[in-house]
Amino acid sequence: MQYQFVQQVKIVDMNEEIIAEVLFEHGEFETAALSIGTSVLIQQLGLREFTVVYDKREGKIARYKIADIEIDLIAQPTVTRVYLEPVTLIVGQHDIGAMA
Repeated sequence: MQYQFVQQVKIVDMNEEIIAEVLFEHGEFETAALSIGTSVLIQQLGLREFTVVYDKREGKIARYKIADIEIDLIAQPTVTRVYLEPVTLIVGQHDIGAMA
């Protein structure tokens, strides 16, 4: 089955003041049937300035649980969106720099 994986990301400063909240799209993946609570291994997220990106440095893999599964029956073709548990990134602490 084809799933679109997304994740709510809150970007905060060192004082935990919210700078931005974004819905990060991991992309579409073909996989067997999923359920809420299933763990997913995926590249860890980081910040490049105020943009959410994958942290592709070695060993930066994260495990997230599926928080919700949404099936949009209005869209054609039908879209099945998988929401991973939300994550908070701190400016200055989760910066990965200018990597290629």
